[in-house]
Formats: sequence, structure tokens, C-alpha cells
Amino acid sequence: MKMINPLDLDFIYDCVASALDEDLGRGDITSRAVVRSGSKARGSFMAKQDLILAGLEVADAAFTSFDPYLQIESMAGDGEELPAGRVFARISGDAQTLLAAERVALNFLQRLSGIATLTRRYVEAVSGTSARIVDTRKTTPGLRLLEKYAVTVGGGTNHRLGLDDGVLIKDNHLAMAGGVVEAVERARQLCGHLHKIEVEVATLEQVREALTARADILLLDNMSPEMVRDAVGIVRAHPTGQTTITEASGGINLGNVRQYAEAGVDLISIGALTHSAPAVDISFKIKPA
Repeated sequence: MKMINPLDLDFIYDCVASALDEDLGRGDITSRAVVRSGSKARGSFMAKQDLILAGLEVADAAFTSFDPYLQIESMAGDGEELPAGRVFARISGDAQTLLAAERVALNFLQRLSGIATLTRRYVEAVSGTSARIVDTRKTTPGLRLLEKYAVTVGGGTNHRLGLDDGVLIKDNHLAMAGGVVEAVERARQLCGHLHKIEVEVATLEQVREALTARADILLLDNMSPEMVRDAVGIVRAHPTGQTTITEASGGINLGNVRQYAEAGVDLISIGALTHSAPAVDISFKIKPA
């Protein structure tokens, strides 16, 4: 099983090891009691609904953590659109191992595929516009890299990976700094010329202040599509506005994301991609080999 953009294998196995420790405890007493030691089995993964597949290598790691010699065959890859009823992977080996690892493998597959599937819906909703769908830091603690990977599988783009990855001045920063201009100037003094500075603005007056301060990116926070259109117009009319990136965020859903895209923003950031994506339905069935 291969990813289109493989993550660090050590990180994957660390995530899987933590999940297995949580689930197994002192061992799978049910499988040990019911299934004879040494029994062989074959298992199949099947999509129970239409979905975008993500997380195959993570699911693979759940099984190979027990036995690196398990036979695994994939008939699809991350990023593929699968119809309901499609069998996309098979695995064979020790029956107790398959039973012990199945829930962790499914949890990762269902979660990551759910994120990829929801992301694809947003990406398709803004198709034909210049807007890109991006994620946020609203991720499950410890699983950020996996969840952000799933966003890219769905066709989205990653925002910051963490607080050390870029300057984003938000409302609480503005409150402590004393305003937009002051905050941007302080960030400019501390950060080198290679860092871009993004500032969150909630009013058109703050948009003008951010442009005066020469912020590189404006996060248009909780604005209506009409207000976003006005803000983009102000940015584009400013002497430095042609190179200023605009990002809309807050209150955006599948019902209105197209309106925000058509308002002219460059980026649309959506926390729901990772904090509210429903897990998709995937089954794993085994039978004696």
C-alpha cells in the first residue's frame, strides 16, 4: 500500500504504536480465546459508501507492526474516488493478528478518508474559481500531520503546520499589541525578510490599516461574502494590493463556499475539514484461509 506523497514512516509507526497500545492493553483476549493459535485468514477492505481514499499506508502499518511478512495487496491508492461496494485492499496472514489490528487500521482509514472526502467536496464546490481550499490548526492532538496529509489527498492545501511555521497575527494578538499597525510592525522587526506576515482583520477599516502596515496576507475573519468582495476590492485598489494575498475564514460551509470564492479571495480556510469531517464507512471482513 503506497501513499501518493508518503509521510515519514517513523512518524506513521509511532502514531500506530500509540493507537495499538491504547486498544490492545495486555492483549486481545477474545481472539486468543476463540481463534486457534496459528490459524490463517484472508481479509478484505471494502468501501461501504462513495469516498476518497486516504490512509492506506497507516492501515498497513497497523498490521505490519505485528508481522512485517503479512501479504497485503491494494487495488486502489490514496486519492482515488471509490464507489460504494468497491473492495480496495486484501490482506492474508495469521488470523489473530488480523483481528487484533483491524480496529486501529479501520479507525485511521475511516478518519483520514473522511477528511479527504469532505475536502474534495469543498474543492469541487469552488471549481472554476481562483480560490484554494486550505485547512487550519484545528486538528486532533497528535494526528496533525496525518490529518493535514488527508486534506492534500482530497485536493486541499495545507496552512501552517504549527506556530513555528509562519506569522499569523490574530485578534488576541491585536488586543495585546494595541492594533493592526503596531502588531505588524513588531512582527516585521522580529522576523526576517523571508517571513510573510498574515494578519486577521474583521472590518474594512482594519483591512486599510493592514495594507498601510504592508501585511503580506489578510485573513478576512467572519465577513459575509458581500463584505469579502468589498475587502478584496480595497486590497486590489491599493498600491501594494496586487501582491497581497487574501484569505476568507469563519462561517463558511458547503452552502456558501462558492459565494466566497466568487468574491475574489485567494484562499478559503475551513476548520471543519479536520475538526468536523465525519468518518466514512469502511468494512473489513475476514474468512479462514
